[in-house]
Amino acid sequence: MKTDSIFYRLFQQFPSIFFELIDNPPETANIYQFASIETILVYKFPQMSRQEIEAMFGLSELKQTRVYQEALEEGEQKAKLEAVPKLLALGLTVEQIAQALDLDTAQVQELAQQER
Repeated sequence: MKTDSIFYRLFQQFPSIFFELIDNPPETANIYQFASIETILVYKFPQMSRQEIEAMFGLSELKQTRVYQEALEEGEQKAKLEAVPKLLALGLTVEQIAQALDLDTAQVQELAQQER
C-alpha cells in the first residue's frame, strides 16, 4: 500500500471535495479542525486499525504540522478551562487548580468569579 498521503493533500487543497467523498455536506468542511479528520476516517474505515489509517492517509505527517500543533494546544487549553468550574465545585482552591492545570492563577480566579 502506498502511503504518499494523497488523501491528506486532497483534504488540504480541496476540503469540500473531501467531505463530499465521505458523504458529508461540503460546507461542513469549514467547521472541522484537523484533529477531527482522524475521527472521520476511523468512522469511515471501521475494518482498519488506527495505525493502518494513519499510514494510508499520512496522518503522522499531519500531526507534525504547525496548524495541527496549534489546534491541539487550543483544544488542550479549552479542556483545562472547562475543568476549572468542576474542580472548584469539588472544593479545590484557585491556587491548587492553577498548579494542577498549569494555568495562571489570574485565569483561574477570573473563571471562579464568573461562576459565582
